[in-house]
Amino acid sequence: ELYGEQNVLDDGIDSDRYKAACPDYLHYSMTPHRPLSEGPLSLPYQRPISHCRTFSSPLVEKVIDDLTSRMKDKDLARLFENAFPNTLDTTVRWHVDGKSGTSKRLKASDLDEGHWDGAQSFIVTGDINAEWLRDSTNQLTQYQPLAKKDKQLESLILGAINTQAEFVIESPYCNAFQPPPPSQVLPDSNGQDDAVHPAYEPTRVFECKYEIDSLANFLALGNQFYHSTRSKEFLHSRWYRALDTLLGVLEEQAKPTFDPKTGSFTRNEYLFKRRTSAGTETLSLGGVGNPLNGGTGLIRSAFRPSDDATILGFFIPGNAMMSVELTRTAAILKAAGKGKLAEKLRTRGESIKKGIWEHGVVMHKRYGEVFAFEVDGYGSSIIMDDANLPSLLALPLMGFLEKDNKVYQNTRKMILEQAGNPYYLEGRAFAGIGGPHIGLQSAWPMSRLVQAMTSDDDEEISDALHDVRDSSRLGLIHESIHVGRITDYTRSWFAWANSVFAQTILDVAARKPHLLFGKGAEPYRIE
Repeated sequence: ELYGEQNVLDDGIDSDRYKAACPDYLHYSMTPHRPLSEGPLSLPYQRPISHCRTFSSPLVEKVIDDLTSRMKDKDLARLFENAFPNTLDTTVRWHVDGKSGTSKRLKASDLDEGHWDGAQSFIVTGDINAEWLRDSTNQLTQYQPLAKKDKQLESLILGAINTQAEFVIESPYCNAFQPPPPSQVLPDSNGQDDAVHPAYEPTRVFECKYEIDSLANFLALGNQFYHSTRSKEFLHSRWYRALDTLLGVLEEQAKPTFDPKTGSFTRNEYLFKRRTSAGTETLSLGGVGNPLNGGTGLIRSAFRPSDDATILGFFIPGNAMMSVELTRTAAILKAAGKGKLAEKLRTRGESIKKGIWEHGVVMHKRYGEVFAFEVDGYGSSIIMDDANLPSLLALPLMGFLEKDNKVYQNTRKMILEQAGNPYYLEGRAFAGIGGPHIGLQSAWPMSRLVQAMTSDDDEEISDALHDVRDSSRLGLIHESIHVGRITDYTRSWFAWANSVFAQTILDVAARKPHLLFGKGAEPYRIE
């Protein structure tokens, strides 16, 4: 059933009263709305009416108009029109600029110096009322280049950095967080039965799976912000405290399972046990995970960015991302006059990078030297890739290496075919990398988008875009698609995937404009 075309309300309406009557976007996203696109797929318009949007930016609207007016494929244009602003339209649960005198209702324990001061932003993942550090960083990435010209966007992203800093300070081992206390937004329960050390406060934390890329994404959010705006406003006492907390986690998680001098078992600081029938949802050996060797330079990650447990705890894509972001943060700190701290980060980043090349590269009898997905430092390795970012496929996008690197090219060939990657899934309707999180018949559109961004081949890029387009009949990008039938999908509202699609279109518009705009077209770049 199609809903009618949305009408703009007259000026003078009480926007707060109207917002209270706005439809739940989870249900809204499941239903197609007019006007339909002019392409053969007749894709729906899935943006909420302006009064129901959670944030707005005139520059974002300008980018949408500039790009879609030039795009030849009107179905792809409609997807971009829906996906590019989706995070702003639907996921900004709370934002304050830190200057408007917003009242705070905090417990005595919250009255730490600077706690929740300044701009703050709580960005949910979409259909779950919680913020993942990884998701929120990626959700905001496509807006970073606009922040230097849009003060409201700059404040939103600065607020996101500040809020993530508070999360990291309080619970650095956790991946997903409840609404901040001053937001007065009620927390939700994840419905799980978890035993975790270090303990956390469930009204503050939604889930506490330790994932190295969550901390890397905290650094990435600030690094992207500085790169775009050259602002050092986020470098305040709370951010430095979050950084110190992060470095403490890296130090703890670099330790081996057995003491290198005595050989005795050393209890890890982080333990996770969940009452579940799914092996991917908890750690083995009483919440410890499989043993890891010492002297590798690598950092343990208990879980993957898919929120599935690692098998071997040295997760290579996450270590690669941490190495890159530590190095980028070090450069910012050096520019800020923090030379000693910058050198500490740079040294750690180099140590991780060295460990990846020494322990994360293995010889495959069919593909030659390739990156393993996970290793343990003893010589064991897991050969696969998962759709979630960071991934092996995305190594060039992270800045870890150039995409023409021979080991990467071998790895890319391996993980993009079933003979090399057990989670490369193919069917009559869709194909791509999936993962154990959803199952053995569902590939993630996100993997096809990363495939496009890491390719220079016109046909490969076009095929990836068209396959994602053809599987997005609700006008938004799903988490996963059943490879046998596109009507079988997970998550109609998944803002991270929408952002990756928008980033892919912007990437192609800059690198391969003819694929979007026609032969001889000029590149489109956000300057």
